[in-house]
Amino acid sequence: MSPRGRTGSEGPAAGIRRAVAAAADDVLALGHRIHAHPEVAWEEEKAARWTAGALDDLGYTVRTGTAGLPTAFTATTGTGPLHIGICAEYDALPGLGHACGHNIIASAAVGAAAGLAPFADELGLTVTVFGTPAEEGGGGKILMLERGAFDGVHAAMMVHPGPVDVAEADPFAVAHLKVRYHGKAAHAAAYPEQGRNAADAFTLAQVAIGLLRQQLPGGTRVHGMMTRGGEAPNAIPELTEGRWYVRAGTLEHLDRLRPRVERCFEAGALATGCELEIEPESPPYSEFRNDAGLLAVYRRTAEALGRRFDTGSPAARMNRASTDMGNVSRVLPAIHPYLGIGSLPAVNHQKEFAAHCVGAEADRAVLDGATAMALTTAAVAADAGERARLIG
Repeated sequence: MSPRGRTGSEGPAAGIRRAVAAAADDVLALGHRIHAHPEVAWEEEKAARWTAGALDDLGYTVRTGTAGLPTAFTATTGTGPLHIGICAEYDALPGLGHACGHNIIASAAVGAAAGLAPFADELGLTVTVFGTPAEEGGGGKILMLERGAFDGVHAAMMVHPGPVDVAEADPFAVAHLKVRYHGKAAHAAAYPEQGRNAADAFTLAQVAIGLLRQQLPGGTRVHGMMTRGGEAPNAIPELTEGRWYVRAGTLEHLDRLRPRVERCFEAGALATGCELEIEPESPPYSEFRNDAGLLAVYRRTAEALGRRFDTGSPAARMNRASTDMGNVSRVLPAIHPYLGIGSLPAVNHQKEFAAHCVGAEADRAVLDGATAMALTTAAVAADAGERARLIG
């Protein structure tokens, strides 16, 4: 891929479109390659290397291991005073591959970078692409944020695939919990009275959570799974483990909900005589705060490309999924729109959706998302009011 391709005195918008189109084959090949080699959170070695390499080919200055995270990176071009970040995700789901389409996110980010590379200095921009690992339950962006990776960035954006286009992100805040019960093993037929059943503890906790749901506020979610249930059917389980998510509308609401759910797990331990451990998998993910100015520009830009936003059908509920980009949005202006890939009836986190994350509709979404992010960045850079607002 090459950042060159500008001609004569054409405006940046036309040049950006041309640059994205020129890079299209390489951008789409990157997304297909990531899709074919899914890697789960914190293990995205190939995807991070391929994405960073594509940006290096575009002339970006790449730094790997950002914030002490082996599969994180930054790639920067331009020296202008307005600093815009574009976030790339590339982790897959265990057992489901790219059923949330993070291969599309990564390739769209690279496509946007291709569009902006020839024009960053002319537009007074510094552009940084952030390679952000472990969105699916690790919180890579949160750690990068806490460790200073986003310092000096004035605004950030990314796009995410879904069944339909949705402009405004409205995700839940979420706490990711690892739950473990320690009991005592015994022969289940000969000496059951000598055991303490860690699987029973989980059963009781899940019953308690099921009963709690009637009293939970609307718009909350509690869900999870047991990942280890014992070792043999003729042995009282001495160790069980699970992963549970607690979601609420805001971090503040989450802080009130989480102790109620944890008491359900405590009830399982109390009733069975087992010991309980609860630990977070990551810092809590925040709700998302959409920047109205950036979102309005993105909406106009995407509509001009032929995208049509869904305003309330059941298929649009992907915008309620949680994301660690929410934590970024609490610190700097940000947007997180969704790109429809024509997958219905398949929806995110289904194998059928993963199959739709490559193909003609997915490819169109990648290039439209790349172009829309690049043109949105150029538009706010050229708008004196927006530029001043973002720089502060």
